[in-house]
Amino acid sequence: MAGTPVGDVDLTVVTPVGTRRSDPLPLLLALDGPEYSRRARLSSTLRAATEAGRIPPTRVALLEPGPRNERYAANPDHAEALTEHVLPTVRTAYATVGRPTVMGASLGGLAALQAEWRHPGTFGGLFLQSGSFFRKRVDDEVDFEFWDRVTTFVTHVRRARRRRTDARIVMTCGVDEGNLTNNRQMAQALAASGHDVTFSEVPGRHDWRSWRAAFHPHLPDLLARARHG
Repeated sequence: MAGTPVGDVDLTVVTPVGTRRSDPLPLLLALDGPEYSRRARLSSTLRAATEAGRIPPTRVALLEPGPRNERYAANPDHAEALTEHVLPTVRTAYATVGRPTVMGASLGGLAALQAEWRHPGTFGGLFLQSGSFFRKRVDDEVDFEFWDRVTTFVTHVRRARRRRTDARIVMTCGVDEGNLTNNRQMAQALAASGHDVTFSEVPGRHDWRSWRAAFHPHLPDLLARARHG
């Protein structure tokens, strides 16, 4: 897809077997989509949940990150590209029902939250895994090239006194990883400002194996709500 505020965005849409473009189905946008598919086996997880009757058949848009740090590290242009360019294009090509769900891990979790924060009402659900919600008093990432951009956005979210979005927010984070404290604090801040948020501490580290293990039951439970549009 060309012409977005961050340049070309590559993606693949995976449609459940036996469905057509014209069938209105829930939509899941996965940041770092190819990695989620290859290393966390997202597609097979969703297929199994569908076959078990836990979730409705769901289309998945697997988004390539491109220049990942530049795009995902609290970049407002990426939030605009995702909500105002990528999503409308996908929804024009494929029939959907209800508001889509967006998911991301690490910086992808940060980017997913920022997209809904800057464009509230776009998504019905956010699945945020080990989000990079860096804080100056908590994290030792000052050499990260987009440190100031990330910490400024995180501070803005934490200072909110009113609910920004009615999207259901589900967060997971491994108990053996460095992002645990800032994820705890982000979940607490979102809850304090009135958001519908659930935070689960799960076994594992900051890696794809752990993120895959954290799918169950949290991701299917979130997607099950798509039954109601």
